[in-house]
Amino acid sequence: MGRLDGKVAIVTGAARGTGAVTARLFVQEGARVVIADVSREGGEAVAAGLGDAACFVATDVTREADWARCVAEAETRFGALQVLVNNAALLHLGALEDTSLADFERLLRVNTIGPFLGIRAALPALKRAGGGSIVNVSSIDGLAAKNGVVAYATSKWGVRGLTKVAAVELGKHGIRVNVVCPEAGSLDMLAPWLPPGVDAEKLDAGAHRLLAYQARRPNAERLLDVARMILFLASDESLSCTGADFAVDSGYTMGRMLRGVPGS
Repeated sequence: MGRLDGKVAIVTGAARGTGAVTARLFVQEGARVVIADVSREGGEAVAAGLGDAACFVATDVTREADWARCVAEAETRFGALQVLVNNAALLHLGALEDTSLADFERLLRVNTIGPFLGIRAALPALKRAGGGSIVNVSSIDGLAAKNGVVAYATSKWGVRGLTKVAAVELGKHGIRVNVVCPEAGSLDMLAPWLPPGVDAEKLDAGAHRLLAYQARRPNAERLLDVARMILFLASDESLSCTGADFAVDSGYTMGRMLRGVPGS
C-alpha cells in the first residue's frame, strides 16, 4: 500500500523542480494529483508522464478564478480533495536599494498571496472531505537572513506566518497546516541570476559544509529529500503535526562552525 493511497492532491509549481518531484512521488505513493502551473508545456509533460493518476490545470496562483477552476477540476476528475501543496514561487536577487517596488510586489503576489488564495479556495473542498493536510513551501530564507534576497525572504517569512494562523484556525475542521523550509530548490530558478559560465550545480554544492556527504550529492537528490518531507506531512503519518516549521536544509540554519575552537 502507498502512503497516500486514495488521497487527491493539488501541487502548485509542479511543472519543474520541487513541485514536479513532489507530484511524481505522490503518484508513486498512491495519490491522484493535479499539476497546477502557469507553464502549460512543462505541466502537461509532467502530467503525461504520470498517466491517469494526474492531470494538468493551467493555474496562475495570483488569480482567484484560476484557483476556483483548479479546485473544481480536482474534485470533478478525482473526487474529494485532501491535500494542498503550495509550492509555486519566484526568485529575485538584488540589494535592498536596487530592488524595485514592482519586483517586491511581484514576489509577494506569487510567493505569499498565492498560498493565501490557495488555502481560501481549497478550504470548502477540504471541509467536504472531512479534513486534510496543507503543506506550504517556504525556504531557508524564511528562517534566517542573508543579503540579496529582501523580496524573496520577506515573502517566505510571510508564508510561515500564514501557515501558523491557518493551523490555529483550521484545526477545528481536521485540517493540518505545516511549512517546509528547504535549502535545495530548482536550479532553473537560480540559473538566470548567475554570471555566464558559472555552474549552478557546483555553486549549490559549495554551500554544504556541515554535513560531510551533502556536497557530493546532486541537487536532484536533495530535491527528493524535500519532496519526502512534503510527503510525510501530506500523509496520515503526521497526524500530530500542525503549525510547525520543518527545515530540510542540511543544517544550514542551525549555526556555524568556528575554526580553531574545540569541536572544529
